[in-house]
Amino acid sequence: MRILLVEDDEDLAAALREALEDELYAVDVAATGGAAEELSAVNDYDLAVLDWSIPPPNGLEVLSAWRSAGLELPVLMLTGRGEVHDRVSGLDGGADDYMAKPFDLQELLARVRSLLRRRDRPMPPLETAELTLDRAAREVRLGADRIHLTPKEFGILEYLMLRCDQAVSRAELAEHVWDRNSDPMSNTLDVLVYRLRKKIDGDRPDKLLHTVTAIGYMLTSERRRTDGSRG
Repeated sequence: MRILLVEDDEDLAAALREALEDELYAVDVAATGGAAEELSAVNDYDLAVLDWSIPPPNGLEVLSAWRSAGLELPVLMLTGRGEVHDRVSGLDGGADDYMAKPFDLQELLARVRSLLRRRDRPMPPLETAELTLDRAAREVRLGADRIHLTPKEFGILEYLMLRCDQAVSRAELAEHVWDRNSDPMSNTLDVLVYRLRKKIDGDRPDKLLHTVTAIGYMLTSERRRTDGSRG
């Protein structure tokens, strides 16, 4: 899942980005309201963490513009304003949740998870063939065996399972699993898919994860032997 973090305090933004990425989210950071509006116009985000007091337009103005444009992504608003009327203004302005600074990092992460669950509810595990991916527990099983995936491997597998039996382009994977600084043509994606394939397919001739020539990758709902177009 991909999150837009809008925060002009560099130290706080760095800490929040690291914490969110440790939770397996791809994170883009904007330091101004203008940058947030530009990023949200060209990228598809699952959630925004939006500070109120950013260089103009401020967070409340950005939120108002998003809602006026019909953008329905969940928004967790952060602010140094702790008065009740400020919280009411933020929630009335379209925020889904509100946290006053200073805040506990673990509580913020819990609220992010809650907002994402609320948006996607129900959020059942993803299943295909003998693979099960539990998005809530962040756990993957191959049959009865739990397999360890890195955050990026987990993100790749989750996206491919959501589009099972469909060819997914490299650019599409980069957009939804990486942040905006990623290069879909680098060999990083190839290396990660290779490692993921070794974990779910091993040396078996019948595979779940296939390379689709000139397009990208496909996860199939049943094991298939490779042919001339997939491998």
